[in-house]
Amino acid sequence: MIEHRGLDLPMFEPYFREAGAGPGVVCVHSNASSSSQWRALMERLASGFHVLAPDMHGAGKGPDWPTDRPLSLREEVKLLAPICSRAGTPFSLVGHSYGGAVALVAAAQEPQSICALVLYEPTLFALVDAAFPRPNDADDIRQTVERAGAALAAGNRSAAAEHFIDFWMGAGAWPATPQSRRTAIEAAVVNVQGWCQALFSEPTPLKALGALPMPVLLMVGKNSPASARAVTRLLAEALPRVETLEFEDLGHMGPVTHPEVVNPAIEEFLCRHTVT
Repeated sequence: MIEHRGLDLPMFEPYFREAGAGPGVVCVHSNASSSSQWRALMERLASGFHVLAPDMHGAGKGPDWPTDRPLSLREEVKLLAPICSRAGTPFSLVGHSYGGAVALVAAAQEPQSICALVLYEPTLFALVDAAFPRPNDADDIRQTVERAGAALAAGNRSAAAEHFIDFWMGAGAWPATPQSRRTAIEAAVVNVQGWCQALFSEPTPLKALGALPMPVLLMVGKNSPASARAVTRLLAEALPRVETLEFEDLGHMGPVTHPEVVNPAIEEFLCRHTVT
């Protein structure tokens, strides 16, 4: 697997991992994660695909999260642009959680460039607020971000990380997290309010997503929080060429906790829908 820093662009310097040869696949990671979450998938696909996985803003070796302004999902899509160009056209796009929301916005902007879209619980919470007045199913993540934000304001990154990780992975997940992983997560969680703002303020409407022409694999864990499942339900009803797959024993972090379950489904779908 090759790791790259810098494609000599004036506005940003994307870092990405790269493996294999063949039709292009770009993988976008979740919050509090990095391109490293896709290592197992990249190894699995490398024999038949050219797989690229970038680090997004504030993640891994990616560009710093801006401190002078809010960051939008559309700016995250701009960060992806040189990676997508390297993948060739058309390419497949894989996204998990926040990365799934970024992938949806990218697909809406350049649908002709994408031959297949794979999403595991994209957290585009703006769709829930647009469809249902508050209180609604997105309130659980809103409340979690408020608690994490209060912990950050008190200078306690560990407590902020605990609120966030336990919400997505279940009570007790943070105390069980190895110390070797905690430092990176605590560094990333300072962006939790920015993540929330980007996901709740994205203006792409459900109607626009309902016009996406490519086949979509939409995956969801049965044990996931209400907010994530609510987004998935809306997309399952709107996307015209969608295949839905629910994992009985998984939660929101299924691609990270159980890649041996999720990755074969991704590979099978890509093999059926990839343009060679």
